[in-house]
Amino acid sequence: MKEVYEIEGMSCAACSSAVERVTRKLEGVETSDVNLTTNKMTIEYDENIVKPALIMEKVEKAGFGIKKEEKDKTVKQTKEIDSEEQEEINVKRGLIVSIILAILLMYVSMGHMIKLPIFSIFNKMTHPSNWVLLQILITIPIMFIGKKYVINGFKALFHANPNMDSLVAISVTASFSYSIVMAFLIQDYPSLTMTLYFDAAAMVLTFISLGKYFEGKSKRKTKDAIKKLIELTPDTALLIKDIESNDYIEVKIEKIKPSDILLVKPGSKIPLDGIVIKGNSSVDQSMLTGESLPIDKHINDEVVGGSLNKEGILYIKVSRVGEDTTLSKIIKFVEDAQGKKAPISKVADKVAGVFVPIVIVIAFASAIIWLLVGKDISFALNIFTSVLVIACPCALGLATPTAIMVGTGVGANNGILVRSGEALEEIHNANVVILDKTGTITEGNIKVTQIYSKNIEENKILEIAGIVEKVSEHPLSKAIVTKMEELNIKSNLSVIDFNSISGKGIVAHLNNGDTILIGNNKLMNENRIDINEFNNKISYFSNKGQTPMLIAINGNIEAIISVADTIKKSSKQAIEKLKDQNLKVVMLSGDNINTAKNIAKMVNIDFVEADVLPTEKAQVVEKYQKEGNKVIMVGDGINDAPALVQANVGFAIGNGSDIAIESADVVLMKNDLLDVYKTYKLSKLTIKNIKQNLFWAFFYNSLGIPIAAGLLFAFGGFLLNPMVGSFAMSLSSIFVVSNALRLKYKKID
Repeated sequence: MKEVYEIEGMSCAACSSAVERVTRKLEGVETSDVNLTTNKMTIEYDENIVKPALIMEKVEKAGFGIKKEEKDKTVKQTKEIDSEEQEEINVKRGLIVSIILAILLMYVSMGHMIKLPIFSIFNKMTHPSNWVLLQILITIPIMFIGKKYVINGFKALFHANPNMDSLVAISVTASFSYSIVMAFLIQDYPSLTMTLYFDAAAMVLTFISLGKYFEGKSKRKTKDAIKKLIELTPDTALLIKDIESNDYIEVKIEKIKPSDILLVKPGSKIPLDGIVIKGNSSVDQSMLTGESLPIDKHINDEVVGGSLNKEGILYIKVSRVGEDTTLSKIIKFVEDAQGKKAPISKVADKVAGVFVPIVIVIAFASAIIWLLVGKDISFALNIFTSVLVIACPCALGLATPTAIMVGTGVGANNGILVRSGEALEEIHNANVVILDKTGTITEGNIKVTQIYSKNIEENKILEIAGIVEKVSEHPLSKAIVTKMEELNIKSNLSVIDFNSISGKGIVAHLNNGDTILIGNNKLMNENRIDINEFNNKISYFSNKGQTPMLIAINGNIEAIISVADTIKKSSKQAIEKLKDQNLKVVMLSGDNINTAKNIAKMVNIDFVEADVLPTEKAQVVEKYQKEGNKVIMVGDGINDAPALVQANVGFAIGNGSDIAIESADVVLMKNDLLDVYKTYKLSKLTIKNIKQNLFWAFFYNSLGIPIAAGLLFAFGGFLLNPMVGSFAMSLSSIFVVSNALRLKYKKID
């Protein structure tokens, strides 16, 4: 069973690592991944062994809040202002107060150093007790505003899961407590005014709050893609009461049911998925599919909720509502992708799990060493506090999920839906791209191009073939039936027995007693039908990139109907771009080798897998994998699903079947092969961004901790102030998130 939980109280990578650790230890739990950016845990478990109550209990014992994600969340409900936005408002108010008080505190504690004026009763030299008391009175409100960091920190520490807040809590409490003790002794020992750390405690909390505010603000920007998608749905729709009189009422979107008829005026958004039953217009689907040009819509055409009606009036019969709509599924797809981790994040997770305890040990060890070499308690406390606050591992925890969120968001804005962070990472590792021919490289719109027969006239051949193919759903069959209907050919013949042989063709018996075979060489050979006299014609059609369909009547070859599929405009350019990335491009086709090679030649593909039965597609993918390749498979049909699953990454082209889309790791909303290249480039950019983030996070901590511990001071350099450390820590997290946001402005064309 797979479930998603919302986790409360996480502040850094150590928190998410702790939640993963306690849940993964449970017997029956297969996987447990926590995303720090979305505050969600995705867990898979055997419900016969472990129950949700036990999972929640373990997380709560670790010191975190937990609740199940709402499954029945409609698009409308998702639109409501969430608690994060309210939290941002509250944090901002507290932050403003903290900053004002912190500036005042710095004025009081350090103003005398640069001869700033101050009331005589608070003069450090003449009234030291008053001077200290004023600092305490200013510091306490700052401590109160930032109390959640202290409370959460000690709470996590008591649950044996120390995190970023624990480092802040220990350092702030130590500084404040030490300063309080010194305050009581100042009347007798005025020189102790040099050993107070009220300003350090206050500034650490203020900088932490400032960093968290900007970090949160930036993190919310990573969710822009989902927010934009949610905003596509209008709040109300015009429900037709009587289509004849054009009588309608405005109703809330939640009240619409399948089969209801809606009126969509020019310039209005289409509320829900449906079928056009009246009217013509052009519809802008760019926000959903990334297609730049509006699409013409006529009667019986499908329209998607969230798209924009540009010109004419449309009457739409609703086909899907709520979570079943295309838009809701896209939102769910993107949310799932942003909630799943990429394998590269495991490095940071492993480090974060042990990082905080190690930092606490380093902080204590550094303080003790400096005491042993003769420094006073004040100096050691400075070292202790600086190490704790500069080492917070926030940047480590944000490095991967923020980049994944932005990357998948960029993809969604371009009509590219990536199912998971793992898929996004795996794409850039691929070195082979296998493209299914029909519907992927070609339009999938197959037409009859030529008819060749020995003794029977063309219309008669079309009549016989058309009657047989009417009972088939194969794309090639539809081409023949369409041609028969175009020529208005009527027939008294009917099929009394029909057998479709996958990848080969059709065997049928007609009411006049004839046995008809329509298919490829394999079908004819299996039924021992001699086709030698037609070999030249078969080669001729194949060499032109057409597919010859052989027709045998009562055991004798009689005719060839040649059909062809048009190549998509962008296919050749897309294949060239993929090859420029040093990817080996392979075309997969059920056509004979000559036909397949000719089509491959037209689009500059060097490697062809021809005569492949639908059941053999996955085997072809597996063959390339066994050779040590990482394979991307691109397809659109039901028979592509096993191959999409077998591939390292499966791409479903947008107009494909639901089964293909469900089997794929990436869904391309546009029917455009160029999006395969765009996705590959997006993957490379995202992984590059993650590596930059991880490097910065590791480099920052590797550099910051020794400096905070006094390494430079030991060799005559400067001593790091805790206030500077807290500011640097906050800056590192903001840098990582800001770096991830740069992805939004990268071109993937």
